[in-house]
Amino acid sequence: MGKWRAYEEDESLACEGAVGAAANDGAAASGSEPDGVAASCTKGGSTKPRADARARKADERTVEAARPRLWSGVFVLLILLTFCCFLTSQGMNAGTAVYVTELGGTAAYAGFLMAIFSVSAATTRLFVGPLIDRGRRIVVMVFGAAVLFIGALGPALVGGSMPLTVFRCLQGVGFSAAVAASSTAAADVLPMQRLGEGLGYAGLGQALAMTVGPALALFLVSTDPPENLYWCFSAVAAIGLCTAFFCRYESNPQKLPETSAYRLRWERERAEREVAAAAGETPAVGEKAATATGSAREGKAPAERGLRRVFEPRALSGAIPVFMMSPVFGFVISFASLYGLSIGVENAGLFFTITAISMILMRISSRAYMDRVAPLKIFGVAAVCGIVTFALFLAAPSNLVLFNAAGAFYGVCLGVSMPVAQSVAVKSSPSHRWGATNALFLFMMDVGFGLGTALWGTLNDAFGFPVTLWCVMGCIVVAFVLACFTFPKRA
Repeated sequence: MGKWRAYEEDESLACEGAVGAAANDGAAASGSEPDGVAASCTKGGSTKPRADARARKADERTVEAARPRLWSGVFVLLILLTFCCFLTSQGMNAGTAVYVTELGGTAAYAGFLMAIFSVSAATTRLFVGPLIDRGRRIVVMVFGAAVLFIGALGPALVGGSMPLTVFRCLQGVGFSAAVAASSTAAADVLPMQRLGEGLGYAGLGQALAMTVGPALALFLVSTDPPENLYWCFSAVAAIGLCTAFFCRYESNPQKLPETSAYRLRWERERAEREVAAAAGETPAVGEKAATATGSAREGKAPAERGLRRVFEPRALSGAIPVFMMSPVFGFVISFASLYGLSIGVENAGLFFTITAISMILMRISSRAYMDRVAPLKIFGVAAVCGIVTFALFLAAPSNLVLFNAAGAFYGVCLGVSMPVAQSVAVKSSPSHRWGATNALFLFMMDVGFGLGTALWGTLNDAFGFPVTLWCVMGCIVVAFVLACFTFPKRA
């Protein structure tokens, strides 16, 4: 499962010596007496409340100072790139079906276009993982963002519904490549001690896009001309493309956090080369005589064959549970509005707004639990909130307020389960295989989403929404049971 570090906060840290030593050193330097932190240890804990409060504050300051910095310029740019990619894809996914029907197309053709996007995205993941692991993060990011821009701009220039097949394929390829590379790059530039927390923040772009994208798309496609949909989102894709050009960190690893995976690998291989040079050794025949940066890009990973070259099997620890959770998300995206209509909720917009707010709050507060609490416990909370969501759906016909209230619990489920599962997948894999790790994780998510959506549609046609909702809750239970076997027991 990789190396896992437990973060345990104990108010008795001062008595164990860490804070007490710091307090006494500071007092000695100033020529004054210790502020009572060390003294409180000698009295068996029977100190005044004021001294206890000072000790706790000193404890918190020491722990906080020991935590490496999380934010960097390139990390912020990666979040912006993720936002642009997801906003473009979510917007065009929601608006294309309406655009097709307004031009006289059929619902079947709109569904075919959605399938083209999904298949293109999933297929692309088979190829970009190895490229990313060869140190081509920036290349894949720029390529993906450029293809996504072309796919978004094409319908605005050409017009009509028939050419959309080609452009939807380009959109799927571009989106998949850009997101896979940016996810790997985000893991590269984050400190290892705060990797889970950072991945939660990295998902903020996705969370915001899920809120803004569909609503903006439905507004744009209702304007005259409806091609404004593609003009607007091609502009968003262009911003993403420009952002991708600046997501460069390979050439200057010293600016990354000291414990980031990319910087550690770069420093290790630079030291290896210096030792080899001092010993007068020369690279083996056929070995790439690269610069320090180039060697860091390569990672000196052993050659993989077959499916292992495309996917990292150690990532299954996080990918298997998310494969079972993805159908849950697929139901909400594809059928929540339809279910709302069936019980009298004319507009599910409030539900999705509450979901987005709840999810964003969970991502922002991830510092309190990611990398500190065992992943299985976090995933368990997400599973409980997911079950509560669909229980409220079942009860909603008697009280429509419950339908919108379910959004608060669903936001927790979505906002917690995805980043913790991705964190498990990444931490279980070596850093030089993170490209294949993210490719497998996203591939499993795509497959689960597609299969689940098809299954829910069939079940709903045959048995109705109540049976389908019970099956969705069963899916959540199975996901948690699988996580019990694959997730690590410690943070």
